[in-house]
Amino acid sequence: MNDLQILLPLILFSSFFTGVIIFFLGEGNHRSRTVLNLLGAVLKILLVLQLLDGVYHQQVYQSQLVLAPGIEIVLTADALSVFFVTLSAFLWLLTTVYAIGYLEQSPHRSRFFGFFSICVSATTGLALAGNLITFLLFYELLTLSTYPLVVHKGGARALRAGRIYLRYTLAGGAVLLFGIAWLQNLAGPISFTEGGALSPLAENHRWELQMIFVLLILGLGVKAAIVPLHGWLPNAMVAPAPVSSLLHAVAVVKAGAFGVVRMVYEVYGIDVARDLNLLHPLAIVASITIVYGSIKALFQDELKKRLAYSTVSQVSYIVLGTAIFGPVATIGGIVHLFHQGIMKITLFFAAGNYAEGLGIHRVSQMDGVGRKMPWTTLSFSIGALGMIGLPPLAGYVSKWYLQKGGIEGDEAWISLVLSMSSLLNAAYFLPILYRAWFKTGTEETERSRKRRRPAWWMLVLPPVTTALFVVYAGAFAETPYSPLQWAKMIADREYTP
Repeated sequence: MNDLQILLPLILFSSFFTGVIIFFLGEGNHRSRTVLNLLGAVLKILLVLQLLDGVYHQQVYQSQLVLAPGIEIVLTADALSVFFVTLSAFLWLLTTVYAIGYLEQSPHRSRFFGFFSICVSATTGLALAGNLITFLLFYELLTLSTYPLVVHKGGARALRAGRIYLRYTLAGGAVLLFGIAWLQNLAGPISFTEGGALSPLAENHRWELQMIFVLLILGLGVKAAIVPLHGWLPNAMVAPAPVSSLLHAVAVVKAGAFGVVRMVYEVYGIDVARDLNLLHPLAIVASITIVYGSIKALFQDELKKRLAYSTVSQVSYIVLGTAIFGPVATIGGIVHLFHQGIMKITLFFAAGNYAEGLGIHRVSQMDGVGRKMPWTTLSFSIGALGMIGLPPLAGYVSKWYLQKGGIEGDEAWISLVLSMSSLLNAAYFLPILYRAWFKTGTEETERSRKRRRPAWWMLVLPPVTTALFVVYAGAFAETPYSPLQWAKMIADREYTP
């Protein structure tokens, strides 16, 4: 096996083996567990950087394992998969640092970090999947590895949230399996291909391909939290803050959105999807989800639930960009895959800090928190303003390309949807910032707030880092290797015959 074949398994197993070893460590082995977590995360980033450079210079990476005739596990690296893997590796390291500090005095840490590492491996495998069978395998592994994280705290509320999570995600997985089986029965084994793989079937199997597409989107739409398949997500906010960060920024919801992008661009192909009249209905569903999620967020006093409904809205920006025909909208949707991840993880890191540092769980409790926790609140402010779309932050870049793409694709109504969403974003984020920076907490509130924990720097460093990247990704969007430049490269490849 040469370097071009072995790099992908190394990236995959750098986190998997870390997780397996951690399972066998006793709760008292805090130092060993911390070292293993950080070594695995750093190693993954180094390997991913090598992959990133190779794909940028058009190296071809592929590994495969034949399980049976017609059934192969295939790992491959293209511009889109590397884009997602880079996000996953970068945020895994920061979330690992955050989780070590957050769970410093908690029980069952070996179990948590074991499943945490396997969850990251599943996300990596899903991103690097070269065909539908491999994608489905890691898609279901992601469900199974995140369930123990959702219910980690135990108790009736956490177990109820876990049951809801499993009902939704396993049902979505079953629908996705049915759609993939039907498609493979029709077309044989399907590999992800830039420009799509179904052009030869489009003319003679029109209605079948339309029905299969609906099944695939339904199956993926559960994890992507597309309305009305989103009900599991607000309930899952009972999980610890590092889990919430992972679910929203890079793992479950992002895996669903990434799957939609894969199906439209690299299974059907953008031209076939348009000719089959699949894109316009998908754009309508995404738009409904964007507005609905924003309205629901407006009425949530619990901070993590407000952020959860914000995720319902924001992830569908990716789906909307995928559903608008044209390279400009594609750039907006794909770059938001990265931008939403760094903005949302910043917000959830900060929400966890408010809960752990001061016992704050609700928006109504946040009066004066900016003076108590300035670095955390500054990071939260940058993430929130980025979500609103304030220039020159990352969210502005995404929204500008989506707006322009809608106009160029003769879908002017998209501008109305995005403008409404931005106004609603401002309506549910700006009151939080006003409370945090300009209001003063009561004496009773001040007395009830917790003291900071010993490992506080491990909780502050991650949101500050991601907030800085929110600024960089917007202000320096035109620099080489930036998320925007990478998204442009992906869009160019998908629209070039």
